[in-house]
Amino acid sequence: QVQLVESGGGLVQAGASLRLSCAASGRTFSSYSMAWFRQAPGKEREFVAGISWGDGSAKYADSVKSRFTISRDNAKNTVHLQMNSLKPEDTAVYYCAVKIAPFYIVVVAAGQVDYWGQGTQVTVSS
Repeated sequence: QVQLVESGGGLVQAGASLRLSCAASGRTFSSYSMAWFRQAPGKEREFVAGISWGDGSAKYADSVKSRFTISRDNAKNTVHLQMNSLKPEDTAVYYCAVKIAPFYIVVVAAGQVDYWGQGTQVTVSS
């Protein structure tokens, strides 16, 4: 089993920044993609950003491109999401996710995820 623990959520005003972090522990694998998803009340869980193990290739949802940046530290089994210029529509519970995958694969769909974190709330007021 893999345990994922998120941190860094909170309540901010529109235009502010937040940095989410996720630490993975437990069973180890040779490579895995890490990602962030989010779920707003009454909506389905959606992909936000993902990053590969090998070369750090990243993919983003169109709604967050140029505002959010995903990064990872393989030595520490951590992934971060820097969120800038936050908007009220970014309000959601943000989930860290892991997919066991070859070096260059980036997880982008909830159905691909092998492990989920418990989630951290991000609330952006207008």
